[in-house]
Amino acid sequence: MNEPVIRLRNLARSFEQGGVVIDVLRGVNLEIAPGEVVALLGPSGSGKSTLLQAVGLLEGGFRGSIELAGTSAQDMDAAERTTMRREHLGFVYQFHHLLPDFNAEENVILPQLLLGVKRAEASERARELLGALGLDHRFDHRPSQLSGGEQQRVAVARALANRPQLVLADEPTGNLDEKTSDRVLAQFLELVRGQGNAALVATHNERLAASMDRVVRLHEGVIERETPAAMPR
Repeated sequence: MNEPVIRLRNLARSFEQGGVVIDVLRGVNLEIAPGEVVALLGPSGSGKSTLLQAVGLLEGGFRGSIELAGTSAQDMDAAERTTMRREHLGFVYQFHHLLPDFNAEENVILPQLLLGVKRAEASERARELLGALGLDHRFDHRPSQLSGGEQQRVAVARALANRPQLVLADEPTGNLDEKTSDRVLAQFLELVRGQGNAALVATHNERLAASMDRVVRLHEGVIERETPAAMPR
């Protein structure tokens, strides 16, 4: 049996606000297998974004254990966390966060260059991903020249550019209309599954969650229950 891409044990996170301690995560246990797409479902304030920040090694202050790609994150310094993110993780956010002065192809090339990929190879990979997302006519367009759905598809291509073992998506279609949202999510899932990536997708949308392999429901900082997705692939 393959080892999980990510393994969380008793993960907890608290914040102090006005002298009051607020427990945002209260002992989360979760494993995601290679190639598995998991929906993280819960209302606003349930701890979804905080959990993604933990899994993404974006900040410290967490209690419990995080094991990514077989490596414990507990004693990593900032530089080691950055290396782990660059080599093993991809990120898609509700807002695309594309670099405005670079075109679509360049936005997908840049993370590869940071990993040491040669420019020609990075360009080929960028064009392959953008083409698979229906953007082969948009390579040289800057974000301001793209629609919202097109911008988010560039963000998906960027997240997958370095072939991450785990893709983290925080409400990746939350800023899109329903039709565009369905199209972007379908293309995202097709690419992720085609490449064998694992993914953890935070959403509050039951309909979108049903298209994934497993649904994990987070409530007040704990996993309330896990269920198979309702819709067959």
